[in-house]
Order: sequence, then C-alpha cells, then structure tokens
Amino acid sequence: MASGLAIEAKRLFKAFDGKAAVDGIDLAVPEGSIYGILGPNGAGKTTTLRMLLGIIDPDSGERSLLGRARPLEVASQVGYLPEERGLYPAMTAREAVAFMGALRGLPLALGRARAEEMLKANGLADYVDKPIRSLSKGMAQTVQLFGTIVHRPKLIVLDEPFSGLDAINQGRLEHLIREEAAGGATIIFSTHVIAHAERLCERIAIIAGGKVRFEGSVAEARDRLRPQVRLRTRIADGPWRGALPQGAHHDDGLWSFELPQVGIEPLLKALIDGGAGIEDLSIERPGLHDAFVAIAGEQAARELADSAAEGEAR
Repeated sequence: MASGLAIEAKRLFKAFDGKAAVDGIDLAVPEGSIYGILGPNGAGKTTTLRMLLGIIDPDSGERSLLGRARPLEVASQVGYLPEERGLYPAMTAREAVAFMGALRGLPLALGRARAEEMLKANGLADYVDKPIRSLSKGMAQTVQLFGTIVHRPKLIVLDEPFSGLDAINQGRLEHLIREEAAGGATIIFSTHVIAHAERLCERIAIIAGGKVRFEGSVAEARDRLRPQVRLRTRIADGPWRGALPQGAHHDDGLWSFELPQVGIEPLLKALIDGGAGIEDLSIERPGLHDAFVAIAGEQAARELADSAAEGEAR
C-alpha cells in the first residue's frame, strides 16, 4: 500500500446472497484531505465504508487504514458516524459525547470537559445537561457527531452525515468538517447530494452499481466535459454563422454549443468582422452534476436525485 494515504483499497469485492454489493472497488484517500463517495442509495457506499473500517470483511481484495491492513488495530484513531443514528435517550448531551469518546479510549473526565466545550462553542450551552430525548433531531445528530470526534481522531468517517438535517445544521456540519480537516484530520464521507461533494471535497469517487465509475479530483470530473458557450447576437443571420461549431443549438435567440478546441478567439473575430453585434457571451464550466450524468449515466443520476429527495424527507 502507498505511503501518504490514509485509506487505500484495491479490488474490494463483497456479495450478499450471491449478489455483488461492491464489485472490485479501488480507492485512494490522501492524508489530510476531504474525500467524498458520491452515489445513489444502494450503490455500495455503506458496504464500502464498513469494509474499510473492518466492521465487515471483503470477500476479496486489499485495504489499508492508517497504514494497517487490519483496520480494527487503529480503531482508537478513527471516528465513525454510521448512517443509522442512535443515542441513549436518557443520557445528557455531555454524557453521550463523553461515553462515545470512552468507547475509543478517551478518559471519561476528559471526555466530559471536551463535550461541554464543544457544545457551548456550537450554540448548545443550554442543552449540556439536557437528556437526548429533549433535543431536536438536528441537535441530537450534532451531539452524535461531537461524540464521533471528541477523542480527536486522525480519520473521520461519516456515512450520509447530511441526511435529515435542515439547511442551518447542514451549514454547521460543513463548517465543522472544514475545521477538522484544517486541524489535520482526514475526512471521508458518503453522500447522495452533489452540492455537498462539490463544495467540500478535494477528491471524490463516483459509485454506481457497486463499481467506481470515477476516482479523482472534482476538477478532473468536471473536465470530462467541455465548457458550454452561450451567445446572443443583435443580428440574427450573417456570414459569421459559418464560424459556429457543428451542433450549435439555437433557441429563442440564444446559441448554445461546446467551447471549440481552438478556443473562442476565431469565433469572436468572425462575429466582429461579420457585424453580428454581440449582446451576450458567456463561457460556463460544467458542474459536478453534469459530470456525474456523463460518467454514471442518466439512470444513476435519476436514482441519485431520488436518494436526495428521500434524505430530505427523513
């Protein structure tokens, strides 16, 4: 396994009842990075994370977690927030955070002190000694997240961490993820929401049907598609139209086409020389959604949208 990687997986395979859930996945998560696994529900994201953490073993393939082939040997250096949330409802927020830290070897007294500090710093000072059952869903999820990181792990693994959170709590979680990464932790999280991956991640893996369809930087994914040009002219016709690339689409006075390989300059010259009268010209780089469609296909994109809608409804 390569150095400089917090996580590396090669050809991971896992089947349940004879059906492949994860089919030959390769991953490489650099130390100190924010890494996203993007895909619809049922794509194999959770199974992949569980194999990486040693919760379940792959049927075949290799994995390395913080330099160890046996992930459970470094469990105390890992913080894991599973998709299935769960806290003891009678515990106070402080005790819940401290208890989760204790499971990773953090002394209870230190866990309680850190828990109080974290809760107060994040607007939950009034809830330090309140039982979990009295907290809102967003607050309870925040408490569980604090319990995931209270022992200050080197690696933080979050399975669908944004699911069920409102916009305010999603923003707080994004801020916390960036803070932990700035402090040197490696963050890997699964999501079916493209916007979170695009805003937060340096590298991503796009998973569909148990296979990695793409692995690399967000910029590399977007670069799979050519930038799109939008053009509106004052004059509807003229010799300049011959300079438009083949396949240019015209609708309601607006031309749309891929940026030519030779760049925009030859077209600009033709427009000016031909007296087209440029009213509007923009070059738009494709977003991660467009890249996802191009990489994983329309069906996977629809499944991703359905998964996001289900997550918001929780």
